[in-house]
Amino acid sequence: MPRGTNLRWRLPLTCLALQVAMVVLFGVFVRYDFQADAHWWLEKKRRNISSDLENEFYYRYPSFQDVHAMVLVGFGFLMTFLQRYGFSAVGFNFLLAALGVQWALLMQGWLNHFEEGQILLGIENLINADFCVASTCVAFGAVLGKVSPVQLLIMTFSQVTLFTLNEFILLKQMEVKDAGGSMTIHTFGAYFGLTVTWILYRRNLEQSKQRLSSVYHSDLFAMIGTLFLWMYWPSFNSAISFHGDTQHRAVLNTYLSLTASVLTSVAMSSVVHKKGKLDMVHIQNATLAGGVGVGTAAEMMLTPYGALIVGFFCGTFSALGFAYLTPFLESRLRIQDTCGIHNLHGIPGIIGGIVGAVTAAYSSPDVYGEPGLIHSFSFEGYRVDSTKKMQGRVQIYGLLLTLAMALVGGTIVGLILKLPFWGQAADENCFEDTVYWKIHEEAHPVYIPEDPSLKPPAPLVPSIPLAPSASLRYSVPPTPPVSLASPAPSASLVP
Repeated sequence: MPRGTNLRWRLPLTCLALQVAMVVLFGVFVRYDFQADAHWWLEKKRRNISSDLENEFYYRYPSFQDVHAMVLVGFGFLMTFLQRYGFSAVGFNFLLAALGVQWALLMQGWLNHFEEGQILLGIENLINADFCVASTCVAFGAVLGKVSPVQLLIMTFSQVTLFTLNEFILLKQMEVKDAGGSMTIHTFGAYFGLTVTWILYRRNLEQSKQRLSSVYHSDLFAMIGTLFLWMYWPSFNSAISFHGDTQHRAVLNTYLSLTASVLTSVAMSSVVHKKGKLDMVHIQNATLAGGVGVGTAAEMMLTPYGALIVGFFCGTFSALGFAYLTPFLESRLRIQDTCGIHNLHGIPGIIGGIVGAVTAAYSSPDVYGEPGLIHSFSFEGYRVDSTKKMQGRVQIYGLLLTLAMALVGGTIVGLILKLPFWGQAADENCFEDTVYWKIHEEAHPVYIPEDPSLKPPAPLVPSIPLAPSASLRYSVPPTPPVSLASPAPSASLVP
């Protein structure tokens, strides 16, 4: 192992320093929300709440667990396709999620839930923190196999900060609608990660190309991640939607879009292969593109067939991107995108932002009803006189601002990570677990002797005597055959 990758002091000090800082900040600022506080019984009386079942926990916790499973199991196992990087894919994803959730709770709390000098912590905070971490998992896919865990911690800390600022500007200041995070989560995470990997371009990465491929069992593990993400994506897009029809509609739109993206990605995968065979890379990734693309418009009256159309185009463009765009980005633009996040999150994220803008611009009271239109787009207060087309323009401005924040932020963070003392592996050692992990060699198989009682009996076939060799014939009498059935040696043969 190269000396520069020894993290014995750098990694422990970084982890401990960050965790001590989190403990101090949580101790100063974070307190339970009234629904999680021991004074909940007083609040029930004051707010005329009749049952504990009206506590937000019972409504939001199932969605939180679904999103949590996506972040840890879905994204983690999706990146295990590399034949020698499975420990790092799952382990480092676990590490960044643990840091990212804590820092996101603080950052989002200061901007959104800060009352009287305190952050009020409830179950919805955890869901929003997981959304933030999902964006960092997306960016991690671009640099997978090429950064050290210290670099990853710094990248996570920086991205959570930038993500929260971008999210606050879009959702709170501009009042952009982005329920499933096509813009704030996927587009931001994808182009932030792509910019970082562009800055960290490795000129001699060809020396590690043999480990960049997958093997049969690693692709099978990655498919586990795909199935977890595919199953739970409707919860992801609807987790913080309003109770009732809004959340119901978000689940339906997401599920329909996902089903369409499966069929079109399979079709395109077969089309681009000259013998019509399927590529596991397309099945692992492009089948999820429909969930990304429908995110912004998930709560809107997209209509069921509209959701299918979104999934159709997202699956198509995602599969074609893996086949043609990824090689172009690496050879022409020096963007070494390990997991192809541009095709799964970047392109579908932009499609989702555009779909949300068009759907908002062409919404009408005939479809929503006047109260439904006001409720869906929050046309209240100073926005009572807002028009549908104005909301469409706001959606596009939000998409453009997200791209700008991701590109500028990714450039700055990439330059910081390019410094040579973070313990990054050499070009010839990328995509290799043994650089940062203790790997136990596979044990030799244990020999278990056969049970002679289980062996079939030997056939009763008489042995055929072998003729003595010519060289022994006139010097030493030949040894008689062992078989009892053989005749005694002839006396005429004795010299």
